[in-house]
Amino acid sequence: MNEVALREEAVPRPRTTRPKTAGRDSVAVLVPCFNEEAAIGKVVRDIRRALPEATVYVYDNNSTDDTIRVARTAGAIVRTERRRGKGNVVRRMFADIDADAYVLLDGDATYDAASAPAMISKLVAERLDMVVGCRVHAAGDAYRPGHRFGNAMLTRVVGWLFGKSFGDILSGYRVFSRRFVKSFPALAKGFETETELTVHALELRMPVAEVETLYVARPVGSMSKLSTYKDGLRILRLIVALYKHERPFQFFGVIAGVLALISVALAIPIVFEYVRTGLVPRFPTAILSTGVMILASLSLTAGIILETVTRGRQELKRLAYLQIPFDLSR
Repeated sequence: MNEVALREEAVPRPRTTRPKTAGRDSVAVLVPCFNEEAAIGKVVRDIRRALPEATVYVYDNNSTDDTIRVARTAGAIVRTERRRGKGNVVRRMFADIDADAYVLLDGDATYDAASAPAMISKLVAERLDMVVGCRVHAAGDAYRPGHRFGNAMLTRVVGWLFGKSFGDILSGYRVFSRRFVKSFPALAKGFETETELTVHALELRMPVAEVETLYVARPVGSMSKLSTYKDGLRILRLIVALYKHERPFQFFGVIAGVLALISVALAIPIVFEYVRTGLVPRFPTAILSTGVMILASLSLTAGIILETVTRGRQELKRLAYLQIPFDLSR
């Protein structure tokens, strides 16, 4: 932690906020947490030291320990979201808090609070909508091998399906513009919310960037709530679902192509036999081949129709996004 302190002293802090608008924070720090009594106090103190002009909100997700008291003692405004799951908390925070810029970070004290001013400065100077804190590991036990492998795999899948992606799509350390937050639908319930944030930015082609930030081990007494396999599968399912919703022609086109190949494979020997003998000895197979080709045609038709619907929905999302001004001055 001395390395973090040295970095904080060495890097001059530019002014990243403007005077507070009536009823709106210039910068709001949003911290979702669940049973983080051992870490939340340090998180709040560190981020208040890094961003003294910001308002820090801790949203507790039904903790059974002393998280709420520790967060309040450290100087945070504490609120509660009863529905369990990080995605539910993020949806509530984005709906409740009105600010010009938002800093989102986990309450486990693994992220470097001293990186926040640089991330906000980049957001403002380049007029971006999201800056992601790409994790650089300070210790071998900070990032479990299973989590590291899963993150790399899911990042590649998102890049393959949606085009240019980020180096760390599961990072919980992000800075947002107001127009991003207020145009984000926030439908995920759990740890899939980071993936949903990433795809939202990619599909609307928002200006985004990454900043490397130190990632350290949790303090003693703090336990990870992320299940490598269970949550990894849920994130993968969400990626597939988002691909179906955002790229329906490609999704159903692939299904149509596979079904068409199966139909052709079933039909080839029947056609050869018919050419050779003039007979169709395997009539059930011929019916099956025809049925599979009909399914392929239906799948392709569904993709074409849904692509038109998706285009209209994306246009509405884009218009809603453009109605919210970028409200931070340089």
